Amino acid sequence: MKYDFDLFVIGAGSGGIATARRAAGYGARVGLAEYDRLGGTCVNRGCIPKKLMVYTSHFPESFVESQGYGWSNVSSVLDWPKMITSIQNETKRLNGIYQKMLDTSKVKIFQGRGKFIDNHTIEVGKDKVTADKILIAVGGYPVKPNIPGIEHTITSDDIFNLPKQPKRIVIWGGGYIGVEFACIMRGLGSEVIQIIRRDKILRGFDDDLRLAIQQSMENNNIQILKNSEVTSIEKTPQGLKISTKGNKNNEIVLADTIGLAATGRKPNLDNLGLENINIEINKGAIVVDQYNCTNQPNIYAVGDCTNRINLTPVAINEGRLFADSHFGKSTRIMNYENVPSAIFSNPEAATVGLTEFEASEQYGENGIKVYKSQFRPMYYVLPEKEEKTLMKLIVHKDSDRVIGAHMVGNYASEIIQGIAIAINAGATKAIFDATVGIHPTSAEEFVTMR
Repeated sequence: MKYDFDLFVIGAGSGGIATARRAAGYGARVGLAEYDRLGGTCVNRGCIPKKLMVYTSHFPESFVESQGYGWSNVSSVLDWPKMITSIQNETKRLNGIYQKMLDTSKVKIFQGRGKFIDNHTIEVGKDKVTADKILIAVGGYPVKPNIPGIEHTITSDDIFNLPKQPKRIVIWGGGYIGVEFACIMRGLGSEVIQIIRRDKILRGFDDDLRLAIQQSMENNNIQILKNSEVTSIEKTPQGLKISTKGNKNNEIVLADTIGLAATGRKPNLDNLGLENINIEINKGAIVVDQYNCTNQPNIYAVGDCTNRINLTPVAINEGRLFADSHFGKSTRIMNYENVPSAIFSNPEAATVGLTEFEASEQYGENGIKVYKSQFRPMYYVLPEKEEKTLMKLIVHKDSDRVIGAHMVGNYASEIIQGIAIAINAGATKAIFDATVGIHPTSAEEFVTMR
């Protein structure tokens, strides 16, 4: 049978666009459906606008720290609308770049939500198209808990459109999104209260990393209510009244809004017509094999809708490997071990490989050796700030391989990127030790730990 397209992609986020362009580069006829702006969560509501806000939030402390180096006191006020407008303009610029790249690649774009009619037919608005292979790359979206008054709250998607800066904001959730926005809003001058269900933030990350970030956040006047759960939210003339339960009963009046950024995300599978093709779903996510194939042999999925490792570079790599395998000359699969990640908190953190707990579970407590260093970086000496950097290596004793690396401190994400290459190459602690450090830097500590 002759189809309209060799490949049709549903979703023009990072994974979908990467797949479409790579497949088209191999000569495939590619169509793509998107009901929103090009670039998906990362460009429009995630990585890019968030990182721009991170940069903005660092200036006030830089002004203060500069005085330790001899600069005079700086008095500056944030123009919130200008910041928001600048960020929105940048995302629009990136939307245009994606449009040009897809046009150059001769990918045909359909504006609208793609919906399955059958295994080879997609409906987009008034159009119906057929394709040999179909890739689902619809990403995920933030969800809100079902509690009284939840309609008075926002999610991380909404914070980039707030018309004015909240003077006091409550952030519910201890995951990396909640932690990042707590640090951003505090840096921008808002009073921040963070409510977490457990005693520590960032469940799933290395315990030393979690503790170091949490202590620093509290030292920077972010109030963290631990072991607490929000039970109801009430809008009052004074603001939002947020009731919690936990170790203590608390009532908080919030003057502006509450951000629910880190209470969870789920795959964006509504209105896709998956019931028409009997796609297997498990815990709300599309089930795929190592080749990103669903239980239907011509239908595939990549990125957050599969709920494996929900990171933009992972979705991009999955998509490109899919295109290489089906339209190129090589069959390759994604390696999900040692995927590095960063938390753009203040201080910044980054990690790759196993946590100490995971390594102990896998090899036993006596099967690993942990190297750890905590120090004040040179940058903070003249400003006389007691800001600490944490670095940690986890080594498998029998092989001497470095199986985990974790860092909290300035430029952690930049430094861990290089460490990730070494770990993926199977570098041993002896190789780390034999590497000459760059002095004076924080990064050299990774090759001098004994």
